[in-house]
Amino acid sequence: MRIKLHHTKYIARRVARDLVNCDFVEIRKTKEEITQEIDRILIDDIENEYDLDERVAEILDGQEDEIEFLNADYRQLFWMTKKRMANEFGVILNNEDRFSDIAHKVLDFLWEEDYIHYTCSDNKIKNVIFTSIDEFLKGFEKADSVVLDKIKNYKRKLIPGTEEYDIVYNRLYEEELIKKGLM
Repeated sequence: MRIKLHHTKYIARRVARDLVNCDFVEIRKTKEEITQEIDRILIDDIENEYDLDERVAEILDGQEDEIEFLNADYRQLFWMTKKRMANEFGVILNNEDRFSDIAHKVLDFLWEEDYIHYTCSDNKIKNVIFTSIDEFLKGFEKADSVVLDKIKNYKRKLIPGTEEYDIVYNRLYEEELIKKGLM
């Protein structure tokens, strides 16, 4: 599953929590500061992919007449073009490899900026970060389904996209993540 922008704050909190709770990691900044930097790294990664998507869309829009003439599948062309241009934008499309790369970026930043200190192997810390991301995303879909079911059965009918809907969704979502131990 892809990381989406609304996931970043939750993932960042989860990773920070798991690092703080590690016996083999010495925390040198506050949990909030660590969370903020992890969130920034995640957002940068997502925005980088959005930039790639926009560039691919521009290219395909320029070829719209030819695509229509050849009756080609736009989604398939989009994916093939994105795959071809991913290296140019520094985007990793395989989720497992991408999460591993993000874990490395987080670890490198936190170590170099003296947010954390450790005496074990880098891989041990990277695996804590990777596992936090991976477990969160696996639990996300389950939590999201539960929240959507609760909202469907709400007394008042909430309209998706409204401020009230977003407030209720976020509150229920956070409660569900806490119940599942994801936050």
